[in-house]
Amino acid sequence: MKSTERIQKLRNNIETMVETVTHEFIALPQADLNRKESETSWSILECLEHLNRYSRYYNARMADALDKLKPRVGDAHAEARSTWLGRKFIAMMHPSNMKKQKTLKHMNPANSALTSAVIDEFLHHQKTLLVLLARASAFNLSQGSVPVEFLKLLRMNLGDALEFVTVHQQRHVRQALRAKAQNTHRHEPALKI
Repeated sequence: MKSTERIQKLRNNIETMVETVTHEFIALPQADLNRKESETSWSILECLEHLNRYSRYYNARMADALDKLKPRVGDAHAEARSTWLGRKFIAMMHPSNMKKQKTLKHMNPANSALTSAVIDEFLHHQKTLLVLLARASAFNLSQGSVPVEFLKLLRMNLGDALEFVTVHQQRHVRQALRAKAQNTHRHEPALKI
């Protein structure tokens, strides 16, 4: 896939997430945003706060990687190659992978006191990510180097990091939608026959 095609695909996915979060969560009362199915599950806001914690790290590191790149003729149309490590992380976080992943303690927002400001921050991070994608459109996404959050010696190229962040967000926005659906079913009146 060409770098420009990969960027457009990621842009479409992010714009869809922004629409989903805006449409599905903004109007919900605080109690619904914080309601959980069980002690071990996450609320809508906990799902989004988890993503905010990752965005605080990755958006800054991807901006740093872009700052170090110099555009060359033809870079935007170069093949966007993934590395073995990038493919592994993307597959691990992809929404289609239903296997639960252990969350690092400092990235786990469980039982945090959260307000709807979490949604505002999430949407702000998405705007930043769209700006990063626009900047990245001048480069070959196979270049650049972004350190992995939990082990900075490991590095992904820029394209893999952008895709990793996007699929990770899709995974947890879907989780937040499931939390909303569970809350909705809990409030439905029993059928009277």
